[in-house]
Amino acid sequence: MALVGLVVVSHSRRLAESAVDLALEMVHGERPPILIAAGMPDGGFGTDAMQVMAAIEEASAGAGVAVFVDLGSAVMSAEMALEFLDDPADVRVVAAPFVEGLLAAAVVAAGGGSLDAVVAEAERSLTPKTQALGATPPATDGARAGDDWHADAAATATLPNPDGLHARPAALVATESTRFDAEVRLVHSRGTVAATSPIALATLAARMGDDLGIEARGAQAAEAVAAIKALIDDGFGEMDTEESVLPSPERTARHAIGVSPGRVVGVARRMTEPLEAPPEVVAIRPAQVPTETERLRVAIDEVIAEYAARAGHAEPEAAAILNATATLAGDPTLFESAAELIAGRETSAQNAFWQAANHVTEALASAGGRMAERVTDVIDIRDRVVSHLLGIPMPGIPEPGHPFILLARDLAPSDTATLTPETCLAIVTTEGGPTSHTSILARSMGIPAVVGSAASLTIPDGATVLVDGTTGEVIVEPTAEQLGGARTGSAPLVPLAAPGRTADGTEMPLLANIGSGRDARVAAEAGAEGVGLFRTEICFLNRVEEPTVAEQVQVYREVLAAFPGRRVVFRTLDAGSDKPMPFVISADEPNPALGVRGYRTAAAHPGILWRQLQAIADACDGTTSDVWVMAPMVCTTEEAAEFAALAREAGLHRVGVMVETPSAALQAADLLDVVDFVSVGTNDLTQYTMAADREGTGLGELQDPWQPGVLRLLEQVGRAAVAAGKPAGVCGEAAADPDLAAVLVGMGFTSLSMSARALSDVGERLAGLGAGQCLAAARAAAGAPSATSARDSARRELGGGDAD
Repeated sequence: MALVGLVVVSHSRRLAESAVDLALEMVHGERPPILIAAGMPDGGFGTDAMQVMAAIEEASAGAGVAVFVDLGSAVMSAEMALEFLDDPADVRVVAAPFVEGLLAAAVVAAGGGSLDAVVAEAERSLTPKTQALGATPPATDGARAGDDWHADAAATATLPNPDGLHARPAALVATESTRFDAEVRLVHSRGTVAATSPIALATLAARMGDDLGIEARGAQAAEAVAAIKALIDDGFGEMDTEESVLPSPERTARHAIGVSPGRVVGVARRMTEPLEAPPEVVAIRPAQVPTETERLRVAIDEVIAEYAARAGHAEPEAAAILNATATLAGDPTLFESAAELIAGRETSAQNAFWQAANHVTEALASAGGRMAERVTDVIDIRDRVVSHLLGIPMPGIPEPGHPFILLARDLAPSDTATLTPETCLAIVTTEGGPTSHTSILARSMGIPAVVGSAASLTIPDGATVLVDGTTGEVIVEPTAEQLGGARTGSAPLVPLAAPGRTADGTEMPLLANIGSGRDARVAAEAGAEGVGLFRTEICFLNRVEEPTVAEQVQVYREVLAAFPGRRVVFRTLDAGSDKPMPFVISADEPNPALGVRGYRTAAAHPGILWRQLQAIADACDGTTSDVWVMAPMVCTTEEAAEFAALAREAGLHRVGVMVETPSAALQAADLLDVVDFVSVGTNDLTQYTMAADREGTGLGELQDPWQPGVLRLLEQVGRAAVAAGKPAGVCGEAAADPDLAAVLVGMGFTSLSMSARALSDVGERLAGLGAGQCLAAARAAAGAPSATSARDSARRELGGGDAD
């Protein structure tokens, strides 16, 4: 069957490609022909009529072609292209929003819809959004609730997906609806919409646990209702629906993962969700425009001040992000756009700012790449400004005035910046994995945490909850028996009792991971034997320009001063991925985690790395610290040799590389031929080995360093280091797991680096084990077929911790 073809005409090739990528994400099954006619032949901005004509001819498969345009002159180019065609009768230039229209059209076209149906759905695509924003009355076309509707079949399904009825499930419903000879609609508390419209379905904002009515009329009404109900009951293939059953007081989510140890009990407080709906439209008189504009200016200034105040009390990484968000909030584009809406539409400040911010998020999302990642920041700014204007509680961390257990979908750095172990007893989130930033932060602060728990969505606010960050248990209203061993306050920082070593005397230096001078001082107080990972990029974050050598030297000396006579391992600039730095990384990096990051940035900016090496060497003058330096994200022996030569030329004598990719692990012996040591970053090594984004949701089992693939790569690195007679450390989160630390000792690693709060537990565990037990545990774990069996096998070999 021929499908309607789609042609995308834009001034920007990048914008067109991003819009097409988004649309195709919603297509399930056969994709319709989609051609792009965007940009000029020389790569500049513009549109070309001949290019549009060629795209139309190629997209035509006999069912007609719908043409989508972005700006005014794109319309002229499209219309001119029609004049060149021999028969333009089956070609339509669609008067629809560029992104929403294309998305809706792609879904309907993929379902075999006619050209009229494709165009009609595209032109209706903006209605749900304008309805949600209060700009138009509710749409009724195809989804009337009046007396003229008579359903031939109906059913109700409860939405099990933690992320709700977002765009992709909505597209699945729309595609499925086109397969039947029936008119189908979905009924929700927010309204009733045609099931063939993915945009309308998504803007219902149906959430986990919501009931959805499915109604249909026509020859295949019963079949259509059954098929869509099955889709919903199955969670659209995104999850095991058993995980979404509301937990009884003693049940926990099946795939909840404990990521930060500790067993605590306390009162649950839910993180305030972002605003779900736009503020009510309030008309104002012309004379009120100046007052409303000033109200908006004050609200924005207050939000900027809040970000700055929170940054002042935050750790360096979170502070950098908070300061960057404050800068974004002060961008005059947001204020000026909203002020124009206040004056032009005579509407309230809160509604105007909501609309202005949404326009910005749409533009960022369409741009794709790193720009799209700022959408969350703009939404946070929008919700805070609007909350100020409405006088309602801010979205984010609650402040009940007493210690509490925090329940949330997930935490951004701006959320976690104000957390302290004294006020936050534990964290339970629906999303995130064991190496996500939420998990790392919780461990560094000594806050027990469980991620991937559906319980975080269903536990009542104010309930008494027991959280075990080791086992992943989340128990509502625990019994007296279950409360055994649980604490009700924050855990003190317990210093390392003695240098790291096994019971039979094998030395294992226990070092700290740090990012600032303050971190270094805390680590020293915790008894760390040195620094195994100094994340030097912290002083680069939130900088528009590269810090000077003098500025870097000052920061580096502050760290060295905390560890006189001890090892301090500097990691050179790890820019890219989740650490954007405008003077190093392009904002349009298409795949940051797999693109230009870490040592790869040196190829484009060799001067930045050279100046950093000079700063490290200068910082060493006058200190007694044992300074080592290593490069991140090295994948080849050539890269390692190049870095080693550069570092030694700068006057640094202990030079190594990070092992963070399977390539580096498999070449560990070759790498050790050209460098003095290696250090394994298990967070990234696990991410790349298992092809599971460390920040991704629902991937906790794949983000586990106990996975056999990861353990066998670690074993290979350890063996290579033993054979070479050179040091090999581990500075990822795996080193903070006392049992896995023992396995790493058995694999031949010579040092372990972790958060300061993990030092005592790891030291105590190793002190009760013999080297033989560690070796047996390593062999058992590496030979196991699964992460669970690897962990269990290692623990059997380690027993209760008695030495050989």
